[in-house]
Amino acid sequence: MPVHRSGTARTRRLTAAGTLLAAFSLFLTAPAQSAPDAGIPPRGSAHMGMGVLAHDGQHGTPVPGGATQTEGVDVSSHQGNVAWSSLWSSGVKWAYVKATEGTYYTNPYFAQQYNGSYNVGMIRGAYHFATPDTTSGATQANYFVDHGGGWSRDGKTLPGALDIEWNPYGAACYGKTQSQMVSWIRDFLTTYKARTGRDAVIYTATSWWTQCTGDYGGFATANPLWIARYATTVGTLPAGWSYYTMWQYTSSGPIVGDHNKFNGALDRVVALANG
Repeated sequence: MPVHRSGTARTRRLTAAGTLLAAFSLFLTAPAQSAPDAGIPPRGSAHMGMGVLAHDGQHGTPVPGGATQTEGVDVSSHQGNVAWSSLWSSGVKWAYVKATEGTYYTNPYFAQQYNGSYNVGMIRGAYHFATPDTTSGATQANYFVDHGGGWSRDGKTLPGALDIEWNPYGAACYGKTQSQMVSWIRDFLTTYKARTGRDAVIYTATSWWTQCTGDYGGFATANPLWIARYATTVGTLPAGWSYYTMWQYTSSGPIVGDHNKFNGALDRVVALANG
């Protein structure tokens, strides 16, 4: 006597086969998904000079000149806990420490670096790595001030620095037109001054500034220039500035961090700290 399969079982098998066929067809026609770019660093890992080395390269060490200059360093989480006494003994008298990036990152080593440099006698300040593609200039300035970027007239605290350079996470100019970039920078600087009473230092490279701001010259009268160029001379400065206040001249310091020269004797560093 023949066994009759139930209609329900047959329907289930047909439905399952149809589902598998549909999934296989979708797999064949779906666009390929690109894997994450292994060359893009994680957010928060940016630091001063990261783009300078990648785009401008390293072209020697500076030639000693007649002008008096004062050695300094800048550090971030990449340096971890810094041996400040060794740097002090080597002649480093001032330092900048990364405090923040965007509105999503604070340096976990900030306290050791910021307070440690102060405790050995250095004049120190904090810097903010700008990400103009994530939030507004005002929002980032407030975040910076709220997380270590403030200022006090104690003779040992430099005004905050805005690190504005190549985007390590994407398009060099963060997807902004030159006028939009100038507006973003102005927004940051205006807010920082309103919060602290000081004009922030601008850290940048001439080639980036030309590319991404159109070589805008309107900040030079108020904001000290910290120029980044890893070469034997400082080279051409961005528009508006006739001199630099600080020069980051190498990314390979003899002890730790990027090394810099302040354009003047130690009393001029103190003068900048006091405002």
